[in-house]
Amino acid sequence: MSRLGDLIRLERTRQGLTYKQVARKCGVSDKYLMEVEAGTRIIADDQARRILKTMGMQEHTEADFSLDDIAATVDLQSAIPSMGKAAEPPKKTVPEKEKPVAEAGAPVAGSIWLDALSGVLKHVPIYNAVMKEVGHRLLPITNGKIEGASPDKVYYFKAPDNELRGFRVQQGDLLLVVPAQAAVDGAIMLLQTPQGRVLRKVKRVNDYQAMLQKYENACESEIKNYNEITFVGRCVRLEAELE
Repeated sequence: MSRLGDLIRLERTRQGLTYKQVARKCGVSDKYLMEVEAGTRIIADDQARRILKTMGMQEHTEADFSLDDIAATVDLQSAIPSMGKAAEPPKKTVPEKEKPVAEAGAPVAGSIWLDALSGVLKHVPIYNAVMKEVGHRLLPITNGKIEGASPDKVYYFKAPDNELRGFRVQQGDLLLVVPAQAAVDGAIMLLQTPQGRVLRKVKRVNDYQAMLQKYENACESEIKNYNEITFVGRCVRLEAELE
């Protein structure tokens, strides 16, 4: 089954609409719609958008996920395990002609797939050295967390220089940062300094001191007391561009 077919199937099922009702509203045959939902017919993005909009689907969530973001990123079968059961056409309790049909273009609140995706995806911001947002990455949320931290607390930091090149971090690389206010031995951490935020490899010396390392052309180290260091976060993931 195609992802766009999943979206159409979920929204149609959520609204309790039959194939014929949706097909009539959208100007397509019910056979065409059934094949799209089954994944045996390829549907173009603009056609999928038109069908969803005609059913009353809002194109964006509050988190500004576009249909393109969702269809390209999420396996809806996994995101909504109960979809198989929900997809069965509802038993008719009243004649089809008497069933209420959503007015074209009207917004529909509480969409199943939008509600589900708001809990499994997060726009994670990318910040530069002066903490200005310069982009974002779409990351999955697992058990309400991203890398064990609150989704609202994680972000990417764009390496401003080559001071950690010897540790395989080069200028322009993206490091995913999770909150950490204490030294993590052996970790690359983000520190707040009077000159701004910097990346350093951290080694615990004892209960009172840590060694901060940088490695551009040669490894340089300095030992500081913990009360002289402001730890901002721990880097848990590196994304680099291949040249």
